[in-house]
Amino acid sequence: MFTALLLGLGLVLVIEGLALALAPSRIEEALAFLASLGPERRRALGLGAVAAGVLLLWLRRKFG
Repeated sequence: MFTALLLGLGLVLVIEGLALALAPSRIEEALAFLASLGPERRRALGLGAVAAGVLLLWLRRKFG
């Protein structure tokens, strides 16, 4: 379990680091877009991302 957590965290850091290294101006645009949204819309996007992540983890456990 701990190794899976470390693997997941490592993959997130690699993907985030690549995004920041390869397209820093696009990250700024994305952050500006998120800042322009209201708190309720940002909360809905966050909950949607959590739900998508849980679904992917469930699918991986069920079929992987």
